[in-house]
Amino acid sequence: MIIYLDAVWMLNFLLDAMLLLLTQALCREVTKKWRIVFGAFIASLLVPITVYFPDSFIVGVFGKALYSIGIIWSTFGVRNLYRTLKLLFVFYFSTFSIGGGLLAVHYVIQNPISISGSSVLTFNAGYGDPVSWVFVVIGFPIIWWFTKNRMDKHATEKIRYEQLCMVAIQLNNQTFTTKGYIDSGNQLTDPITKKPVVICDESFLRNWFSETEWILLKSSYESLDFEQLPKKWERFIQIVPYQGVKGKSEFLFTLRPERLMVYHGEQKLVATNVLIGIQFAELVRDGSYHCLLQPQIIKLAAISTA
Repeated sequence: MIIYLDAVWMLNFLLDAMLLLLTQALCREVTKKWRIVFGAFIASLLVPITVYFPDSFIVGVFGKALYSIGIIWSTFGVRNLYRTLKLLFVFYFSTFSIGGGLLAVHYVIQNPISISGSSVLTFNAGYGDPVSWVFVVIGFPIIWWFTKNRMDKHATEKIRYEQLCMVAIQLNNQTFTTKGYIDSGNQLTDPITKKPVVICDESFLRNWFSETEWILLKSSYESLDFEQLPKKWERFIQIVPYQGVKGKSEFLFTLRPERLMVYHGEQKLVATNVLIGIQFAELVRDGSYHCLLQPQIIKLAAISTA
């Protein structure tokens, strides 16, 4: 068997560099590019060590673990034990994720059953079918991108769901509960009364309205014909002017609730000086929340219930 050591070494160097870049991205670490290259070079040295010194201590499990710590230190520097272990675990997680992904894709696209001779079926599963270099070179960046993309989305969703809380609104002597999202970018207030405005979507607000009332309310909003407002709801509705994203002045239909309750952590926060903005659509496609809270609500409610 002929082994092209230089080609295997170069391939491992590139793969190790991508794994270290993925580790850097997942851990949100800041390190210089030359250190990524240096760390990848240190990692790739395992190839000639394994070939020329197969009985070396480094080739064993314990030796590889120590060698991996050296790779992490070479790439990200030495600060403390916790940081080193975190980077090490993420590095191994990235390696196993991408390696497992490559094997999974290879298994899916590979036909395990073949026909030989005169219609004789044979099963080709097992370790005798090596993964080609072309497959690795093409598949590795794809699996790398997929892993990073999914982990980034997971981090974003985790931040989002950490900002979710239960919200109960009492309006016209009826109370309904939904999930609310604390949006730091929502600073909408009524310019006249200075009341903060909470945005609720159609699917949640329709709990208080009949089908006819909601159609009249929506028609009144679209045409700005206030005579179409349902008579029952005229005393609850307030018009709030605001400036849209494009700088155009617009109007928002809001409701004056009796009170709004936010279950934030272990606290039950109650706000009465607030407006409920009507969103004639869904806030999010997945329906994970139906209320967009203004951060000022949390502050005011905490003071009023302290």
